Amino acid sequence: MTAQPPRSPYEDRAGAVRPGEELDVAVIDAWLRARVPGLAGVPELTEFRGGASNWTYRLRYDNRDLVLRRPPAGTKAKSAHDMRREHAVQQALGPVYPYVPRMVALCEDASVIGAEFYVMERIAGVIPRADLPRGLVLGAPDARALGESFVDRLVELHEVDAVAAGLGGLGKGAGYVRRQVEGWSDRYERARTWNVPSFARVRAWLDRNAPDDVATCVVHNDFRLDNMVLDPEAPTRVIGVLDWEMATLGDPLMDLGGALAYWVQADDDWAMRVLRRQPTHLPGMLRRDEVVARYAERTGRDVSRWPFYEVFGLFRLAAIAQQIYFRYHRGQTNNPAFRRFWLVVAYLEWRCGRIVARAGG
Repeated sequence: MTAQPPRSPYEDRAGAVRPGEELDVAVIDAWLRARVPGLAGVPELTEFRGGASNWTYRLRYDNRDLVLRRPPAGTKAKSAHDMRREHAVQQALGPVYPYVPRMVALCEDASVIGAEFYVMERIAGVIPRADLPRGLVLGAPDARALGESFVDRLVELHEVDAVAAGLGGLGKGAGYVRRQVEGWSDRYERARTWNVPSFARVRAWLDRNAPDDVATCVVHNDFRLDNMVLDPEAPTRVIGVLDWEMATLGDPLMDLGGALAYWVQADDDWAMRVLRRQPTHLPGMLRRDEVVARYAERTGRDVSRWPFYEVFGLFRLAAIAQQIYFRYHRGQTNNPAFRRFWLVVAYLEWRCGRIVARAGG
């Protein structure tokens, strides 16, 4: 049996493996064949290069299309790169949230390739990155429908019965909002370099204004359009949600705030537009306030304290960017895309400060 050709020219594709991120294909192939029967042919190894966290590779056999995930070298935050946890979350969610990739195998022996890793089935489709694939055009009604699908998939995730799915022990219970504020403040401090701001005013404001949890549910913690897979034949339909490394049990409005930190509108300032990684600028696409309104309508949750969640989302994004920049600064990665992340951090501090000022901070 031979692998099927791509269903559409718009499907997301992997490229050449980055220097310094190579894998021993023969070793992986031997390990997989001992656990996955029926693999045919010699696998072709390529790398998905759109992300900035866990390294993600495509292993294309004659009859199977697989994806391998492993932590990057020199990681700073180990909890964000726990392969066993990421594998377990997706395996548990699969039966109740149909957008999760199917798990194939987990390797807990770091000696095989130098790190733990897991392998899953590839979901073939369109990943809506900063710009849609050439030739794929969404008119205003379709762009709006895609934005609505984004919100609805998040609502569906937040409605999952975590205990029934076997994920009742995934989080630490009540107090999530407070733990997140303190935890990300600590992570930022530990990753801070000489050339970024302290965020002192913003962090103090978040600490003073942290609300109680509105609920406890499964949260993705990196819910973005460019972590979704769309049906190439109907690109407003979500068929996959990827990158579950930070999923946990937590407050749903914190998850929404984190998601909207990446939601760049067409009328945002030039610096925010430079940061755009998903096609949220398209004519017809929901604006951030419309995303919040649709979420509130679908869930009945009170969003009157939205400025807190908005500021937290932007601060958390700054801390994530700084953790990545810290690795570059220390020479733990040579990816040139990370060289100017310190400027992103400085801009996000300014943006947070403006929202705090408007909120009376």
